[in-house]
Amino acid sequence: MKEKDFSNLLASIKEAGQIKSGCKKPSRVFKIDAPSIKVIRRKLHLSQSEFALMIGVSTSTLQNWEQGRRKPDGPAKALLKVASQNPEAVMEALHS
Repeated sequence: MKEKDFSNLLASIKEAGQIKSGCKKPSRVFKIDAPSIKVIRRKLHLSQSEFALMIGVSTSTLQNWEQGRRKPDGPAKALLKVASQNPEAVMEALHS
């Protein structure tokens, strides 16, 4: 690795540490809102327990999401986004 590239990488790592610790604000923030879980579930005509089983989470997790006590993240958020736009595709993919 070239010295200049290494210096840039090191500076980026230090900056990331400052952002994580709250000493510096990020230059940009990407926010992806989870779609309304209850609306998605109702589009699929599923109960809470059926929908939770379908997407691989506990019923209590789903209830927490629907009531706003917690928010989905990672793969669950992505799956919910797809389900909001094409619920039939999710049903087909997960039940094939």
